[in-house]
Amino acid sequence: MFLRPSLSRAMLLGSRSSSATPRLAPFLRPQSRGYSSSVDSSVEPIRGLDLGVAHSKLLLRTVASMRGNTELQAQGVSEGDSKKMNMCQAINDAMRHTLASDDTAVVFGEDVAFGGVFRCSVGLAEEFGNERIFNTPLTEQGIAGFAIGMAAMGHTAVAEIQFADYIFPAFDQIVNEAAKYRYRSGNEFNVGGLTIRAPCAAVGHGGHYHSQSPEAFFAHVPGLKVVVPRSPIQAKGLLLAAIRDPNPTLFFEPKILYRSAAEQVPTDDYVLPLSKAEVVRAGKDVTVVGYGAQMYALENAIQMIERDMPGVTCELIDLRTILPYDADTVAESVMRTGRLVVAHEAPRTQGFAAELAAEIQERCFLRLESPIERVCGLFVPHPLVFERFYMPCAVRCYEAIRRSLTY
Repeated sequence: MFLRPSLSRAMLLGSRSSSATPRLAPFLRPQSRGYSSSVDSSVEPIRGLDLGVAHSKLLLRTVASMRGNTELQAQGVSEGDSKKMNMCQAINDAMRHTLASDDTAVVFGEDVAFGGVFRCSVGLAEEFGNERIFNTPLTEQGIAGFAIGMAAMGHTAVAEIQFADYIFPAFDQIVNEAAKYRYRSGNEFNVGGLTIRAPCAAVGHGGHYHSQSPEAFFAHVPGLKVVVPRSPIQAKGLLLAAIRDPNPTLFFEPKILYRSAAEQVPTDDYVLPLSKAEVVRAGKDVTVVGYGAQMYALENAIQMIERDMPGVTCELIDLRTILPYDADTVAESVMRTGRLVVAHEAPRTQGFAAELAAEIQERCFLRLESPIERVCGLFVPHPLVFERFYMPCAVRCYEAIRRSLTY
C-alpha cells in the first residue's frame, strides 16, 4: 500500500467526529519525507501559517531575546558572551564544561570517542584524552553497569546510550541498581554522579527501533530523575544540572531537534532548575502542557486556536523534568483556566499524560470546566511509512484544545 495525495479525510483525521475536522481538512496537504534531523516533518503548513521549529517563537535566536530570559538573568550569564548553537553543539558544550571543571568526569558509550553517531561528543577526546572519553563495546547493560560502578567510586560518569530504543537491555541495571543504590545502603553509598544521555523520539524515518520515547518506563521508578529538553539553551543548562545533581539522572534528547533548533546560547557555565516547569506562554482560557519536541506542535496548535477563536488565549507549559515533575505549576495554571490538554509522542496507554491528568484531576476537580484531554502517539509500535499518522501533530493538538474549549 502506498501513500497518495488522494487520501480521504477519514484517513487523514480519523473517524471520530469533531467540530474542527471540516475546518481543517481543506488545508491539509501531502508532506514530503525528510531524511535528515534538520527537517521538521511533525506539522502541516496550514493556511499559509509558518509552522514548525524553524519559525518557532519559543527559540531565543537573538542576543536581545537571550538577555531578556529571566532564568539566564538569575544565573548571571545573560549579559555575557553567547554563540549560536544547535542542540547538538549545546550538549557538546555542556560536556566540555563538565570535563574542564571536574577532573573525575568521564564520557563514554558506543562510538563516543569518534564523536558519536549524532556528533554530540565531537572533539572531546582530542581535547581531554582517550582515558576520559572512550568507546565501549556494544552492550547497553554493560555501559550502564560500568557507569554505576564508576559513579559508586566517586566519578562523574556521563554515559551515552546510542538510541533511547536501545536502553531496555540496561533496564535492570538502571532500575534495580542505580535507582536503589542509596536506599539499600541507608544513604552510606550512592551513584549520584551518574547521568545517562540518550537520543529519543521521532525523526521522520527511524521506524520502530529508532523513534521511541521511553520516558514513562523510568518515570515509575523512585530514585531516578528524568529530563527532556526542548531547545539548545534548555539542553545545556538542564544537562549541566543533571550531571551535578546528587541523584542518577536520565537525560532524553529529542534527536529531531539536534540540528533543527538553534539559539544564542551563553558560552559561560550555567544550570537550569530540575523539577521546575516553565510557563513559556501565558494564557487565561486553557492550560496546554508538553515537553521536548512536542512543544513545537503545541505552539502551532495554539497559533491556530487563537486565530480561529478570537479572544481566546492558551497557557503553554514545558514540564522539562518528567521525574520528579512540577505538578504545582500545572495545578496553579489549571485552577485559573479550568481546562487542561497534555501531549507527548509516547503511546497514550499508560503514558505520562495519564499520570499528570490523574494528579491534576485530584487537585483541581472542582475547578475543571471540561474533561482533561490527552494527545499522544497511537498504541502501536512506532511505524515507519505511517509515522505521520502516529504522531500527535499540530492538527490533533488543535482538535483537542478546541474540544476542551467548546465542551
